[in-house]
Amino acid sequence: MDINRLNIYKRLRDFKVPASILDEIFSENEDFKLVEDAFDALIKDGFSEDEAAEEISIMIFKDADIDKSQLIDDEK
Repeated sequence: MDINRLNIYKRLRDFKVPASILDEIFSENEDFKLVEDAFDALIKDGFSEDEAAEEISIMIFKDADIDKSQLIDDEK
């Protein structure tokens, strides 16, 4: 796993995206490329890395139809 990929993965985990969802996204190059491009675009638009990760996590939860408030906090 390259540094950029690991950085994005860890930041999304900080915003409670389940590892199982991230593993699925990051195992498919096309899916990861979408996340990476979105992350880079947000950074270019002036977002911090944390802000970019938060925005992407919101999109992931919405796309997966998951209510973040219902997640069990023991998946770390």
